[in-house]
Amino acid sequence: MEAPQRETFNVVIVGHVDHGKSTVVGRLLADTGALPQGKLEAVRRECERTGKPFEYAFLLDALSDEQDQGITIDTARCFFKSAKRDYIIIDAPGHIEFLKNMISGAARAEAAVLVIDAKEGVRENSRRHGYILSMLGIKQVIVCVNKMDLVGYKAEVFRSIEAEYRAFLDGIGAVKPRQFVPVAAVAGENLARRGTETPWYDGPTLLELLDTLPKAPPKLDQPLRMPLQAVYKFTKHGDDRRIFAGRIEAGKAAVGDKVVFSPSNKITTIRSIEGFNTAARKSVEAGWSTGFTLTEEIYVTRGEVMSHVDKPPLVSTRVRANMIWLGKSPFAPGRDYKLKLGTAALPVKLQKINKVIDASELGSTLEKQSVGRHEVADVILELSQPVAFDLSTDCEATGRFVIVDGGVTVADRTRRYGHHAAMVMFVGKAGAMQRKHDYARALERALFEAGRNVYMLDGQNVLLGVDHDLWVDAAQSELVRRFGEVAHLLVSAGLIVVSTTNAIGLADATAVQALIPDTAMLLIDVDPEDESTQACDLRVRGSEPEAEVIGKIAELLDRRQITSLG
Repeated sequence: MEAPQRETFNVVIVGHVDHGKSTVVGRLLADTGALPQGKLEAVRRECERTGKPFEYAFLLDALSDEQDQGITIDTARCFFKSAKRDYIIIDAPGHIEFLKNMISGAARAEAAVLVIDAKEGVRENSRRHGYILSMLGIKQVIVCVNKMDLVGYKAEVFRSIEAEYRAFLDGIGAVKPRQFVPVAAVAGENLARRGTETPWYDGPTLLELLDTLPKAPPKLDQPLRMPLQAVYKFTKHGDDRRIFAGRIEAGKAAVGDKVVFSPSNKITTIRSIEGFNTAARKSVEAGWSTGFTLTEEIYVTRGEVMSHVDKPPLVSTRVRANMIWLGKSPFAPGRDYKLKLGTAALPVKLQKINKVIDASELGSTLEKQSVGRHEVADVILELSQPVAFDLSTDCEATGRFVIVDGGVTVADRTRRYGHHAAMVMFVGKAGAMQRKHDYARALERALFEAGRNVYMLDGQNVLLGVDHDLWVDAAQSELVRRFGEVAHLLVSAGLIVVSTTNAIGLADATAVQALIPDTAMLLIDVDPEDESTQACDLRVRGSEPEAEVIGKIAELLDRRQITSLG
């Protein structure tokens, strides 16, 4: 009979630099018998080499340069066991310059242990880390007041720090710690065993507390969320499937489920669940990368979020968010940024700063016109188009985002050119090739005469140039990939790319979009027979005068704020 599988629990250790969090973890590993054979002796030899006294913190600092500097730079992961379950401990860096590493480590945790030095008291990063844990949705927090031996194990010192830090967290509406524990990591006081130096503390040890924390609910119990990665079209051997692919971040889906794609609000039903070299299945759950075919031929692109119709995400062009800014230049109104959420990547601007938390002072806020590096703030963001999202407490995958500062290159190009980069693709059957080409050339000429930086990317030129090494029966996916890579270089230079090709059809355009996910894309379908049912931005018969078609496309470019920067 197999032994029951043990539960695994993820805990992150955070704290101000030099407050002893790595020592807490190192001593915990030693006291629970979790160290590999010979590890302790190897660390002692390393301490002799550097001329430093042995410290338990060095059990985690695997890199020589980290030991030489005496700070944790990266996020170390280690393992130990209690009688109840297995633990993965994430030791996050405390130095302010490595705050990004701390956030990436904490984002994977179910609970946090925050370490404060009893002698130094609550410091700037102690406050900042408390705010970040709250932003990341980590509700289970234990505070260890470390180095109690340096203050004579005085109860009044411990209680003063507890009162001050609780007041700060209450003042900013952050997490409420489960417990404050007085510890001396060097001596092992109140970590894995009950201490003798703190008779006035009758609470549990750190290890006992960790064992009482409940596991986070499984993601499959949350509402369905699948950010769309790409749409694939297969044409060989009569295979006409369109597969909508992505990673299920939360919930589960089954054949027959009625789903909606947000923000486009297109509703359909799951016809089948697809995978490469896998057995057919009727359902799939969070954590799986998979594909679906749908009962209706809808047109959706990368960045949409698939959910069940009765529990969709929120959709808006304006978002209020708590954030921490890690960019070198301040986050400021009037500048262009990129917001990445799930698979969506959209232009965004800072619309308003509600408040900036001053981590250097207890419970204070700052009136500022921008958000500086390492500052945490409550802001309102304005997006160029709707985005699907959730509250961070409801679904982390669609409730957390990253803002990218493209730097002076992208911003300067946009300002100098007077327009954003974009791609306009003329698609349609091979019989309309000449008309597609005529329209594309006319659009290029009109945009050029209007002072736009535009380039005509003819699929035939790509085929004869970049694709000259391919056989005539080369895989369609490779033709699409190479075409998309060429387009990516041009739009990265800030150009409006006008394209026409018979190698890339309407169904393949989503694969091109996946290669230029940060770029606006318009699909113009030239359909002389008026038989196409696939979605596009504009459909024409091919008999319309060039001026009429170009006028409609120019209106679309203006409405999408590609040629207008308002």
